[in-house]
Amino acid sequence: MIIVVGLIVAFLLIVIFSNRRTRQCRWREDRRGDRDGQRKYRCMACGAEAFTSNGKPPLDCKAN
Repeated sequence: MIIVVGLIVAFLLIVIFSNRRTRQCRWREDRRGDRDGQRKYRCMACGAEAFTSNGKPPLDCKAN
């Protein structure tokens, strides 16, 4: 019983704290597209492209 309650709590925490702006985005690093210290990322869900300077995927969807 305690395992079921733990799983429900974990699921609720994921739903509450997940970033809704990038929920559907699946960013993949494109190492061929690096330029001037920025890394290129492409979303596998919508095809959007973005560059970041911190080496981490974008925090919001760029499809719009």
